[in-house]
Amino acid sequence: MDRVYNIARGDIMYKELGIDDEVVDLIKKSEEECIDVFTKIDEVCEYNSLKVLSAFHKNEVTESCFNETTGYGYNDLGRDTIEKIFKDVFHCEDALVRGQFISGSHALNVCLFALLRPGDTLLSISGKPYDTLDEVIGIKENPSSLKSFNVKYEQIDLIDNDFDYNKIEEYLKSNSPKVIEIQRSKGYSTRKSITLEKVEKVIKFIKNLNNNVIIMVDNCYCEFVGTLEPTDIGADIMVGSLIKNLGGGIAPNGAYIAGRHDLVELCAERLTLPGEGREVGPTLGINKQILQGFYMAPSVVASALKTAVLASKSLEKLGYDVEPKYDEERADIVQNIIFNNPDKLIEFTRGIQEGSAIDSNARVEAWDMPGYSDKVVMASGSFTQGSSIELSCDGPIRKPYIAYMQGSLTYPYGKIGLSKAIQKITKGVN
Repeated sequence: MDRVYNIARGDIMYKELGIDDEVVDLIKKSEEECIDVFTKIDEVCEYNSLKVLSAFHKNEVTESCFNETTGYGYNDLGRDTIEKIFKDVFHCEDALVRGQFISGSHALNVCLFALLRPGDTLLSISGKPYDTLDEVIGIKENPSSLKSFNVKYEQIDLIDNDFDYNKIEEYLKSNSPKVIEIQRSKGYSTRKSITLEKVEKVIKFIKNLNNNVIIMVDNCYCEFVGTLEPTDIGADIMVGSLIKNLGGGIAPNGAYIAGRHDLVELCAERLTLPGEGREVGPTLGINKQILQGFYMAPSVVASALKTAVLASKSLEKLGYDVEPKYDEERADIVQNIIFNNPDKLIEFTRGIQEGSAIDSNARVEAWDMPGYSDKVVMASGSFTQGSSIELSCDGPIRKPYIAYMQGSLTYPYGKIGLSKAIQKITKGVN
């Protein structure tokens, strides 16, 4: 009976995974201190679940929506219904949700090329965007970049983790950018991710100065973290990935663009071709996975958030700098752990890989990953390649050696993976 009790507690199974009692005790104590935060996460999850289910009912999802189209993809009932659901959940005029997008960065690329013309200016007010956009914009030379098409890029950095209102006002009084881009998640920077409260304030500020400028929000990693999205608070258009939050770990690929109808139409014609736009694009059998993933997304995001909160509390107890703190307001699912040590960054990432379901036997090494300036160490033992709503961790090999951890399809799996990662850094890495 005693053995049965221990197995029920999981103590023996943790040992079989190579996790010491000290790590298990740390996780349990941290978990107890996070209960109030977990309760708030569950409340947001319930609200977002109500939003999603309401949209499913309103748009009368039936089994016929699971049917596939091939070739041109004309008259795809499921695809059209999915886009109506996204539109309703995000309270906006239109949405483009397609498996033809290979990533969030691809959708951002399509959106930028759709909205900008030669001679236009793109202004980022959240500092330099994510590394994978360097060659899209032309920060790093590429003959296919926006810069090569004579699209100008300007940048205003954040100040004290908020928008620099003085510089924004000064800039807009003498310049008329076509698009202002806001990246909510931190990317590989050391800044905080940007809350919707701050986004709403700056959108109102900008629109009072120039109501014609298009405000585009990169919402990757941020969906369903709160009860509102950028299109609820004045953004003209927003972009995100289906192998992050909204795919629920089920969608095999894809991304979305949502917002004003006229802007979404431009994006559809850039993704396919002028004159056909959203009317083409075969779904090849993924409608069910996209629908099911979106249905599961509020719960999966909640699991990812709980895993991030637990990581923050546990690693802070071990003396590491973490951002955000476990009880801080969160804008996305990403948890930073600042190691100030390349070996600990690598070992922690290896622990996440070893705690994953797929390729747990793979040894993580830093490598020259396409689209990044520095070597990157990345753990993603996921069912979908590159899925960061599944438990994953990555970071560039550059000071201050930050691990960017995110995801987990369920909280128990996240807790186990985190335990493996903590075990790695507490054994033999100085």
